[in-house]
Amino acid sequence: MAKKPNYGFEKRKKEMDRKAKKDAKREDRRRREEAKADEAGTAPAPEDRESEDEPGTP
Repeated sequence: MAKKPNYGFEKRKKEMDRKAKKDAKREDRRRREEAKADEAGTAPAPEDRESEDEPGTP
């Protein structure tokens, strides 16, 4: 009898990959904003967007 594929694992892996990519983009964007602020001599505003990342959580 053939083994049943574990689609749940594939889905979690895909979600983890998306989250890692999103986090990397966010970190890169933050670093660029800091560099731009350092050039201008001003401090960047802190970001409180973590609650917007996951639409299913309140």
